Amino acid sequence: MDILLDLIKNHKNGEAIGIYSVCSAHPFVIEAAIRQAVKDNSVLLIEATSNQVDQLGGYTGMTPEDFKQFVFTISQRLNFPANKLVLGGDHLGPNRWQNEAADIAMAKAEAQIAAYVAAGFKKIHLDCSMSCADDPVPLTDHIVAARAARLALIAEKTCIHTFGHSDLVYVIGTEVPVPGGAHETLNDLAVTTPEAAQKTIETHWDAFEHVGLGHLPSRVIGLVVQPGVEFDHDGVIDYQSDKAVPLTRLVEQYDHLLFEAHSTDYQTEQAYHQLVRDHFAILKVGPALTFALREALFALACIEEELISARSCSGLRQILEQAMQTQPEHWQSYYHGDASMKRLARSFSYSDRIRYYWPDEKVGEGLDRLLTNLNEMPLPLPLLSQYLPVQYQHIREGRLANHARELILDKIMQVTEVYAAACFPRTNAA
Repeated sequence: MDILLDLIKNHKNGEAIGIYSVCSAHPFVIEAAIRQAVKDNSVLLIEATSNQVDQLGGYTGMTPEDFKQFVFTISQRLNFPANKLVLGGDHLGPNRWQNEAADIAMAKAEAQIAAYVAAGFKKIHLDCSMSCADDPVPLTDHIVAARAARLALIAEKTCIHTFGHSDLVYVIGTEVPVPGGAHETLNDLAVTTPEAAQKTIETHWDAFEHVGLGHLPSRVIGLVVQPGVEFDHDGVIDYQSDKAVPLTRLVEQYDHLLFEAHSTDYQTEQAYHQLVRDHFAILKVGPALTFALREALFALACIEEELISARSCSGLRQILEQAMQTQPEHWQSYYHGDASMKRLARSFSYSDRIRYYWPDEKVGEGLDRLLTNLNEMPLPLPLLSQYLPVQYQHIREGRLANHARELILDKIMQVTEVYAAACFPRTNAA
């Protein structure tokens, strides 16, 4: 994937640039991200995560081909050039099948990665860091690397068979944060040591060589390490650049390799610039985007309650709470404490487990009802000032239409704008 290899080359040549990866399958988030890229005239990287999208549909009900068509339909509507849009697969490996024996889980992971590659996904995160039902805990670096090489071989063969050649780029790493944020309350994090990172790199290089992929390291663009950033339900561990100096020096030894930073959601603007400067130049973001979506929709639900009779209101928040109570599997292992603490977390946690419920049919109907109700009248400016003050200001400045859908997209773009400013500073300065 030349567009990413060129970006890496430019970064290595001293440009303080990077790329942010939008990890979401929500149509509002995808549209906001594409609008941001149109505004910036920049490359856009959108990734599907292994539990969202797989050969069987994932929790979104979409296969990789479905996801590609879904994203490209939105991009075409917004006139975003296809050659500036990169699709990636995140945490591809046995993640979804950890409760099964390793042989079975890895066979399913092979089918998964083949489906992603055949659909045209070009950035592939090889993640075999999790133990399966009959595995030791934790796995050794050698087992993780051998499984990653096994999947890389499938990916390469699939790409060559489908497209005539392979232009895939890869991300590797054994110190991979839990997708979607930490389960437990965090106070501090240990930054990956350069020795551990070096071992991961060398182990993967050996594993690739063992399966006949000795050429592959030149297309490995990212190494997942722990730079000392994470979030839990109600707190954020902020990036401290001084703690990452040894890692920064290590990656400077490699011509094609940067760090990929997971769980960068909710960091400060300054932290994003520091991360990119310190070679953590692939910034993953997901829950912060749907958190902003949720904030916008809850604000609009409050405005709706001021304007519409109770019998005609959407009741979106109540519908969401009922869905989460009825189907607790997406949040119950994350949220702890008494009933009041769990209730608060279901709606407001940084972990944003509520994002798993937007595809629910009844929730979708409630959202449609909310938007229909609010589209029937102009939204009073004083209410917008109360509940969506940034969007209110944008309307007053003539930068934003007073329309519910536009308010939601603008709210999400408050997040993408911060990432874009850190990754493409010259573009945004112009």
